[in-house]
Amino acid sequence: MLRPLPMKHVRLLVMTDDLPQASLTLAETESFHPDERPPEIQALAGAPGRDYRERYRQAATRLDKIAKLVGVAPTPPMRQVHVVHPDELAAVGSLLRERWEEAARFEEAFRRLDEEERFIRDQEVALENFANLKIDLGKLYRQTRFLDFHVGMVPRENVGRLEGAVQLAGYMLFNYLARGDSAHVVIVGPRGEGEAPLGSVLTSAGFQSLPIPSDIADRDPVAKREELQARRAELAGQRDTLRTEFKQWERAHRETLLDARRTLLLAEPFVTLDPSIHSSGSLAMLAGWVPLRALPSLAERLEQSLSMPFDLSFRDPRPDERPLVPTVPVTNRWLTPFAMLVKQYGIPQYGEVDPTPIFAFTFLLMFGSMFGDVGQGAVIAAAGWYFRDKLGRFWLFGVMAGLSSMLFGFLYGSIFGYEELLPALWTSPIHHPILMLKIALGYGVVFIVVACLLAIYNRFAVKDPASAVFGHHGVVNLVFYLSLIWGSLRLTGTGSFGTLPLVLMLTSLGALAVYAWRHLEAPAGEKVLVVFIETLETVIGYVSNTLSFLRIAAFSLNHAALSLAVLTLANMMGTTGHILAVVFGNLFVLVLEGGIVIIQVMRLQYYEGFSRYFSGTGHEFAPLKLRRGAAGAG
Repeated sequence: MLRPLPMKHVRLLVMTDDLPQASLTLAETESFHPDERPPEIQALAGAPGRDYRERYRQAATRLDKIAKLVGVAPTPPMRQVHVVHPDELAAVGSLLRERWEEAARFEEAFRRLDEEERFIRDQEVALENFANLKIDLGKLYRQTRFLDFHVGMVPRENVGRLEGAVQLAGYMLFNYLARGDSAHVVIVGPRGEGEAPLGSVLTSAGFQSLPIPSDIADRDPVAKREELQARRAELAGQRDTLRTEFKQWERAHRETLLDARRTLLLAEPFVTLDPSIHSSGSLAMLAGWVPLRALPSLAERLEQSLSMPFDLSFRDPRPDERPLVPTVPVTNRWLTPFAMLVKQYGIPQYGEVDPTPIFAFTFLLMFGSMFGDVGQGAVIAAAGWYFRDKLGRFWLFGVMAGLSSMLFGFLYGSIFGYEELLPALWTSPIHHPILMLKIALGYGVVFIVVACLLAIYNRFAVKDPASAVFGHHGVVNLVFYLSLIWGSLRLTGTGSFGTLPLVLMLTSLGALAVYAWRHLEAPAGEKVLVVFIETLETVIGYVSNTLSFLRIAAFSLNHAALSLAVLTLANMMGTTGHILAVVFGNLFVLVLEGGIVIIQVMRLQYYEGFSRYFSGTGHEFAPLKLRRGAAGAG
């Protein structure tokens, strides 16, 4: 479970005419991850199936346009799996061109209706803007020889200031409508010298002009409003008729469009493989990565489906190809939510240990120990179960975290903060704080040692022995850390650090310094400074990393102390107050401290664990697949 599935690099040689069938077979097996690198054999530099791909793209583009209007299912149930030949693809493209021309006429008709309705709305807004203006709009629209008119809106707080300013220019301001934060005004004055300075005054006051449409300038507003309402009703009738015709067209062609979608889905694997297919004449080659366990079934399916001769060969990944090899993700149902959290950090490189099982175990162990309570854990588990539809695959995470909290709750003898209702199977943290601190430190030492061992294994697995021995958290670092722990234990027990632990510590630090000195390109003075800082960082880093795990004990004590505070407050109240204090106090602990504990556990996992042994630079196995509907069957 910890090691990735062994992968093989596969080369499939087929006849060019068999490419569509080979692509479909590879998609059905869902075990072929394409390798898009250029071919190693220079003779295989051709790109077959160009016409096929072009016909596919044209048909797919037309169907996508139609789907915006009709809503064709992206993956309808597959009725029968068959090879899509170029002629069938061309026929589908022609059919979709006809359907798109018909659908486009409907789209254009709806667009014209939308534009006319938008014009009517603009006319109605204009009528509403000028409804309270008791003046001939035709005169405002045409202006006059001697008078200058300005009709528009201005912020209400600027009306008084603007009125005073326009009066200085010889104009008068009439406020005929107030709506929201804006005032509708008419400014009138003599044409001539005051017009130029008035423009700057209007701009500074935030004046927005309201143009008078020519259609309403010489019309009676009431008659015009009735005319617009009649036209709106007429357009609504036209839209209903058009919508009915479109629904009839949609029903008549729905199955045809779904069949076209199915055909394109069957042709999709060949197009998806485009960068991985290379050819020379009538011979084509596909390259990719396949899990070792899937090779027998893949070879059998190809033997059954291909009518022409083919050659399937495979080999182990070369050392230089290791960063390109995909990693098969965790498929275990119980580990899926933890795999999602691991994925947030990165994907294991091929050959590295998959940290998901270790992450799941240590996460639940730390969360339960920091948040141990039978009642509160039961609430978390019940919430995960109740909201399973909304949480998706993540609901298992809540259930398992709740169960872990319940387990430690039984060990601590705590249920909703009460420690006298259940007999503790072990002990309560708040009664033995020093013991909890010692256990947390011991757990931190084991955690860091295991992380270093995993780092060493991963670096040997990816053929990097120098980093495995001398790199960060490598063999020499581990020797230093174990010597430090050994000496510290002797110091607390006997009062003496010990000669051998001290010699091992100094020797390992010296080896790290020599290694860093030899691999650093810089002047001698800079080398001395860098090597000294890195050596000091190694010492301080391991000490601080170990002390970080004291937070496990700190939060277990904090949880017990918070629960005690809630119960103390509840005991100071009457019956009703006691119940309310216990309920809301536990909710407070669940939401606030529960969230903080999760953050602290994730921090320990990411920074004290993953950062030591997990590169996260890999990429996930993404095999070629045949997209099917929920009820699809081959």
